[in-house]
Amino acid sequence: MNLAERLCRPELRELVPYASARRSMSGGDVWLNANESPWRNANVADVNRYPDCQPPELRAAYAGYAGVRPEQLLITRGADEGIELLIRTFCVPGQDKVVSLAPSYGMYGISALTCGVEYQAVPWEEGYQLPLALTEAGRGAKLVFVCNPNNPTGTLVPREDLLALADALPDTLVVVDEAYIEFCADQSLAGAIGGCPNLVVLRTLSKAFALAGARCGFLLAGKEIITMLEKVIAPYPVPKPVADLALETLSDFGIRRMQSQVAQLNARRSALVAALGTLAYVDQVLESAANFVLFKADGADDLFKTLQTQGILIRAYGALPGWLRISIGSDSEMALLTNALTAFQQDA
Repeated sequence: MNLAERLCRPELRELVPYASARRSMSGGDVWLNANESPWRNANVADVNRYPDCQPPELRAAYAGYAGVRPEQLLITRGADEGIELLIRTFCVPGQDKVVSLAPSYGMYGISALTCGVEYQAVPWEEGYQLPLALTEAGRGAKLVFVCNPNNPTGTLVPREDLLALADALPDTLVVVDEAYIEFCADQSLAGAIGGCPNLVVLRTLSKAFALAGARCGFLLAGKEIITMLEKVIAPYPVPKPVADLALETLSDFGIRRMQSQVAQLNARRSALVAALGTLAYVDQVLESAANFVLFKADGADDLFKTLQTQGILIRAYGALPGWLRISIGSDSEMALLTNALTAFQQDA
């Protein structure tokens, strides 16, 4: 058995995936096999017909962008569906375990616990580097999730450290969530998938590609892992309008536009970090490789409420008292924010 077959839930090894009408047959001029309506009532073309389970044009487009082969890629409803698919495919409820870090993205734990799977969060090492305890906990887990850059801290784990983690856990799937990787593109692990059979990479169009409302994500992994996940994924996860939007976004023009916008957001992030550094009530600002900044402030609760009353919404975390996260917005939004931050100091 290959790694995916060894790690998956035993009942999935022989499971034949649901054969939808679109998956089992293609081509044809008269479609009478899927109980669809013959009328095209909507303005969007062909939405009276079920979409492809994995639209081949979109699969090829993102594979080309990410530097992988189409068979090493699964299109999902945002990266969140990729998280849940991995847990549902490889973890037996009440028996297996999922491990991640704390603080990090909350959906790793939520998805595990709602699937009846044990979840363990290992504290980061000082400086937000991988702790030895993560490797130790990972030896008893089916999945280890690492968000890189990490949410909510924005901190970055070096590529070599993540590859060393995967090498140290050959019988565990190491899942690197690269939702924010476009903001530090040279740190991606997508190109390592071919030589690392237990490595999985999660991607999304929600952040740098500005398609959060479309819910389109991608899971990159070896072909054996993708084949196992295809047994579990819903028959039609990618609505046709979403596929069309994603294809447009992944055009040469769309990628150049994204890269230009990323450069602007990174510049605004640097300006925000500099502005925060001038405020007496700001105790610490974490170095960020994403489109947000996490900082610690005296009077953080009052600052949060003051900004909220002015219509400026930022993020507070109960598990990180005193810390606040600011997403990078437009020039005008950041100007309003900076003025409000300065005014708060003057009023304090």
